[in-house]
Amino acid sequence: MKLFKINRLEEINVRYNSNRLEKTAFFQSKEKVERTRRFQEEKISESKAGTEDKEVTNDNATPPAPFDHRIVSAKRAGISSYYNVSKNEILGGGRFGQVHKCEEKATGLKLAAKIIKAKGDKQKVKNEINVMNQLNHVNLIQLYDAFESKNDIVLVMEYVEGGELFDRIIDENYNLTEMDTILFIKQICEGIQYMHQMYILHLDLKPENILCVNRAANQIKIIDFGLARRYKPREKLRVNFGTPEFLAPEVVNYEFVSFPTDMWSVGVIAYMLLSGLSPFLGDDDNETLNNILACSWNFEDEEFRDVSDEAKDFISKLLIKEKCWRISATAALKHPWLSDHKLHYRLQVSKFKYPCAKNCSFWWDFVTGMCLFRNICRIHVILLVGLQ
Repeated sequence: MKLFKINRLEEINVRYNSNRLEKTAFFQSKEKVERTRRFQEEKISESKAGTEDKEVTNDNATPPAPFDHRIVSAKRAGISSYYNVSKNEILGGGRFGQVHKCEEKATGLKLAAKIIKAKGDKQKVKNEINVMNQLNHVNLIQLYDAFESKNDIVLVMEYVEGGELFDRIIDENYNLTEMDTILFIKQICEGIQYMHQMYILHLDLKPENILCVNRAANQIKIIDFGLARRYKPREKLRVNFGTPEFLAPEVVNYEFVSFPTDMWSVGVIAYMLLSGLSPFLGDDDNETLNNILACSWNFEDEEFRDVSDEAKDFISKLLIKEKCWRISATAALKHPWLSDHKLHYRLQVSKFKYPCAKNCSFWWDFVTGMCLFRNICRIHVILLVGLQ
């Protein structure tokens, strides 16, 4: 009887242990299944997000120049010996002279010839050559060749056919969305980040100095390094030039400039692209400069009604009077407005058309004023000494 009880207890114990093991195995299997399910869902989610990212951000990378980076020095020879310059195809112009389309005779390569009138002091133009020799980035226009004569210097540069970003802003047939603006500003920040890493300040950022690679894509290149300066922290740099609307407060006050000076201009450009409005533009230069010094701007206009909070926060971190509080180009690229792919996907899906001001008369008043400002006052360098 005792032996039977022992055997019975062993049998029960074995069955109990067996059941417990089965239960344990069951729960372990269930846990593994759950883990596998979660893992698969995460992978699917990541794959979907990756697709979203690809759809939003892979808008074809900006193409590099069709030639390797060059170190250029001005040749004392006639450009006509090496290039066919099309006098009738004018790509742009300003205080310096004109930019013509040209073609290298030896290779057939299409380029742009910037003819700069420099009868007296040529050092400023040679400074532009020196600056461009140091800049090798897809979002910065590249220098190919240079020629010097008695009355002018010609810079032969990479050619892009998309026209100025300014023209995109004022084109009634082009619907500029917030997502378009993100892509533009991100590339501007990438170009400026590289310049700042090379300790070079642009100091004349504005939509007219940003070219679109072509008419279809949102690819840009920054141009015009005529006012650029090498930044040496120990040598305090002051400047008294620029385009009033885009000047930082420290330039207006003739105070020391540094990397944040360019970032102020990025903030102004972002504001303009999102709304079609110029945040500080007054009836004349004096009023514009006073608006800048007062740091008087806001998002109260109807044009900002559908603009994301992230975009407003981005601008708010740039249009700050004290330059030490502005975010850097590197920090700007990490800001959610430029880096949050979920936000980008949401913006692309919603397809808000900006600026909504294009549908109202105020937008066209602004466009008319900007066109008059550019065509009548085609002076890109404004000396501010008399306005101090």
